[in-house]
Amino acid sequence: RTFEAQIHHLETRPAQRPRAGGPHLEYFVRCEVPSADLPALLSSVRRVAEDVRGAGENKVLWFPRKVSELDKCHHLVTKFDPDLDLDHPVSWCPWASWPPVSPFSWKEVYTTLKGLYITHACREYLEAFQLLERFSGYREDNIPQLEDVSRFLKERTGFQLRPVAGLLSARDFLASLAFRVFQCTQYIRHASSPMHSPEPDCCHELLGHVPMLADRTFAQFSQDIGLASLGASDEEIEKLSTLYWFTVEFGLCKQNGEVKAYGAGLLSSYGELLHSLSEEPEIRAFDPDAAAVQPYQDQTYQSVYFVSESFSDAKDKLRNYASRIQRPFSVKFDPYTLAIDVLDSPHAIRRSLEGVQEELHTLAHALSAIS
Repeated sequence: RTFEAQIHHLETRPAQRPRAGGPHLEYFVRCEVPSADLPALLSSVRRVAEDVRGAGENKVLWFPRKVSELDKCHHLVTKFDPDLDLDHPVSWCPWASWPPVSPFSWKEVYTTLKGLYITHACREYLEAFQLLERFSGYREDNIPQLEDVSRFLKERTGFQLRPVAGLLSARDFLASLAFRVFQCTQYIRHASSPMHSPEPDCCHELLGHVPMLADRTFAQFSQDIGLASLGASDEEIEKLSTLYWFTVEFGLCKQNGEVKAYGAGLLSSYGELLHSLSEEPEIRAFDPDAAAVQPYQDQTYQSVYFVSESFSDAKDKLRNYASRIQRPFSVKFDPYTLAIDVLDSPHAIRRSLEGVQEELHTLAHALSAIS
């Protein structure tokens, strides 16, 4: 009360160098105290303890730790002004009231792109697209309902769709991925410009992103980018968002000796899908360090694309990149509580290891049962 200090964590351990007649315990106290009171607090503690050491803690930017806190991640970035950008008009519609046959551009986009997918899209995309047509209302005369698609994803990979009013800030959008939540826009490009939209629309989300989020390895890759963003500096957020751009949005991969598209920006744009697999752009092997600082285009086709050997290879490279981001902690997603575990103390790490041990016990029992 004297110093208005708040104790957040307290633990003891046997003294490493116990002194005769002295205490045999060392104390670790993590507390929050006004900086002006810190010298007086340390002086007071030294009256009853012989060796007192203080260390400041790096301030970390706020990030959501529970899925309910995504309500605070709503900072919109406006890049489209219908009064200025008349070449790309957009039509707004309530998500739940699409007519049976849309008067907008869904049918044209759907039929045109579907004809390209068989030769240009990766295997994982094609498999998921067939399932979406079978179970989630994907067809040329119907725009799927968000609830139906979200239910499909939840059953496949644990991802859920969340409606959003527009383009979110990079920090807020990436934070949502950490919880396996994909922020989904609710408007559609106008029929006068069916093959391109300056901002993500429902054609981009439903045809570009959703099929790939139904793949387990790719879903984990997307979540890993989100986890890497939590508490990261503004500079690192910029790099991670650029990395996201050249992978999740405009990524290519190798399959059976051929290059295929998996990026949502490619799979929802007829022109750029053709462009990306032509002889015109430069194709580079995926390197997170290079991709994170590569200049990109958000109004025209990309001049550079990155190709991954596989999703697993891309995931491993991303995790190596993320491990070098400077943060005073690590994070882990708890799928039971839909919360982020911050691993910033021995106690937090031990608690996380207990969960791993339980999972290993279950797997060991399963192996024993089938052997």
